[in-house]
Amino acid sequence: DFNWLNRICNEGPLKTFCYRRLTFLQTHFQLHVLLNEQLESAEQRSVPHRDFYNIRKVDTHIHAASSMNHKHLLRFIKKRMRTDADEVVQLKNGRPITMREVFEKMGVSPYDLSVDMLDVHADRNTFHRFDKFNAKYNPVGQNDLREIFIKTDNYVNGRYFAQVLKEVFIDVEENKYQNMEPRLSIYGRDKDEWDKLANWAITHDVWSQNVRWMIQIPRLYDVYRSKNLLLNFDEFLSNIFSPLFEVTNDPKTHPELHRFLQHVSGLDSVDDESKHEHVPFTKDCPEPVDYTSDENPSYSYYLFYMYMNLASLNAFRQLRGLNTFALRPHCGEAGHVNHLSVTYLTSESIAHGLLLRKVPVLQYLFYLAQIGMAMSPLSNNHLFLTYHRNPMPDFLMKGLNVSLSTDDPLQFHITKEALMEEYSIAAQVWKLSSSDMCELARNSVLQSGFEDRIKLYWLGPNYREEGVLGNDVARTNVPDIRVSFRHESLVNELCNLFKALSF
Repeated sequence: DFNWLNRICNEGPLKTFCYRRLTFLQTHFQLHVLLNEQLESAEQRSVPHRDFYNIRKVDTHIHAASSMNHKHLLRFIKKRMRTDADEVVQLKNGRPITMREVFEKMGVSPYDLSVDMLDVHADRNTFHRFDKFNAKYNPVGQNDLREIFIKTDNYVNGRYFAQVLKEVFIDVEENKYQNMEPRLSIYGRDKDEWDKLANWAITHDVWSQNVRWMIQIPRLYDVYRSKNLLLNFDEFLSNIFSPLFEVTNDPKTHPELHRFLQHVSGLDSVDDESKHEHVPFTKDCPEPVDYTSDENPSYSYYLFYMYMNLASLNAFRQLRGLNTFALRPHCGEAGHVNHLSVTYLTSESIAHGLLLRKVPVLQYLFYLAQIGMAMSPLSNNHLFLTYHRNPMPDFLMKGLNVSLSTDDPLQFHITKEALMEEYSIAAQVWKLSSSDMCELARNSVLQSGFEDRIKLYWLGPNYREEGVLGNDVARTNVPDIRVSFRHESLVNELCNLFKALSF
């Protein structure tokens, strides 16, 4: 399937057909706006109480380690320096080191610190430099501060990271209508990682009714293999999935993990997609147990085996009456376009999807399947694609299932409400209407992993139905006219394809 999909993406007649259909969809939407924009606005004005500010919206793509803005992190670090200066925060060469000693070694006092000195914000030097972007996770350029303040597994058992996250969650709860799905990391180095993460979350009570966790798995097998931490790729997969199968089979074996997983909505795969892939994914690739090379497997290899294990796990958890997990990887930000092929075959939604603008066949398939895309234009603007070249407004016009997300507020945003900052800039630059904004917000809820009972309350009792029947304008503020147009456009495209098949 994967090879066939890659092959048809390069067939000339099919590329022409898909390009023309996508162009038609975009032009059709522009005509719809000319004819119905005033009617959509009138329908929104007729709904009491509801507007863009008090409809539910979910930040479906945000990393927990960078979920606060740089001013928030600065205030938090200064506060901890004043109150916990004599707290032991590290153990080096058997010697305990206090927070005061850490900052004295750096030659920095609480008064000296500023957002400029913190140096965690992305700038023009991070464009196409993922290595420099990763370095921005180190406050004041010090890995020690990253370990102390934004790690879950450290000498203080992630206490400071838990505290700053809870402050972020309080801000989200006060807003009431904003929600988020922050990503925490599981690396696959050993099987204890899940229990440690669950213990951290439960011990420090890092929880909010406005938050569901996503688990991101960095594609760093080659790093661990080069350090002899892993024997083969099968061990990497086993470290990730074995504890999940064990706790599903018998929750008593990992009671804290069982509780933690009830608030996890899905798995993500992260790393720099632009890295060269030395080992292509073909039928000749070794099985995971035989994959002992120091070279990193391809993106497709990772995704295939993650999907295979997750499908089995979800079937098992469903049988046990437990919540299941979606596969929602980073994809299409950079690198090869075949990454999008494998996510089309395996994933419920993706983060980014920029490269779809270059592949009309896949873009059309993503439209037909309504695969979700959480797009982060401000993040892309600093890393891979300038804001004005971002395809998000075109995707929205064509009817792809897109939403707005923040990615890394620590690096890319300035205000306390990063998600609203993202919406605000998009609305100004691309001249989005209120209907557009509410449609993006509704898409974000549909893409999210919040429980069905919560979505019923946020979107309406029939939200799973297609077309106008599934829209409650009193809750979503998306005009029925817009929803009807989207549904009719999709049905027409599917009918055209089915008619062609009947000849």
